[in-house]
Amino acid sequence: MTLEIISLRDRPELIPRVFSPELDAVWPEFIRHDRTAMLYYGEAALDHYADCALAALDGNEVVGRAFAVPFAFGLDGRTELPDGGWDEVIRWGHEDRMLGRQPTTMSALEIALLPTARVPGRSRAMLDALKGCARAKGFAELYAPVRPNQKHLAPRIPMRAYLDVRRADGQLSDSWLRTHLGIGGEIVKIAPCSMTIVGTLAEWSRWTGAAFDRSGEIEIPGALVPLLVAHDNDFAVYVEPNVWIRHPV
Repeated sequence: MTLEIISLRDRPELIPRVFSPELDAVWPEFIRHDRTAMLYYGEAALDHYADCALAALDGNEVVGRAFAVPFAFGLDGRTELPDGGWDEVIRWGHEDRMLGRQPTTMSALEIALLPTARVPGRSRAMLDALKGCARAKGFAELYAPVRPNQKHLAPRIPMRAYLDVRRADGQLSDSWLRTHLGIGGEIVKIAPCSMTIVGTLAEWSRWTGAAFDRSGEIEIPGALVPLLVAHDNDFAVYVEPNVWIRHPV
């Protein structure tokens, strides 16, 4: 069945279902503890972005969600996509909203589908819907700090080297990056510190189910790179790289 993709501006009653435990569980638990996220997903902010926050329905069931943030690009200090990726573009959008500054473009933040809803073409449909949202706002492109789907299987490989891994047919090995490039996206750069998540060791144990009894680089399930643990100081920090992709719309 074809998905119906609709904005939360048009269907605000879907918000609780868009943030259901089932859809939240698409991501590793620790990802949901990025403190910058509240500047977009928090109750005080989300309504402002509701026209570029999308729900995907299969019949009456919410099976997916997609989010994007408009921001002003090309200003002094904003002439290049930020190395801070996902976190930084949320901060840019938040600053623009606080200052009443007119956005000039948009960045995708998330596309998620329930595992049972992942049939060929649906992720692309969600991405196309975000591109359509950017086009409707008069923007010429949609950017995305992309989290490669299979990178967690190779957490010790630097992102730049990961982008060099190819299939026999010459295409990128990562399926989500291939989807983006397959509909006209182009890789702009790596965002080396796209998401930064900090917590005490007790918090990280709750988020991952692991015990941290030494300092160093520790691999955790679902992470694209190892977690940096400072055992004696009782904290750990996860700094995730993403890949900036530009889509003309």
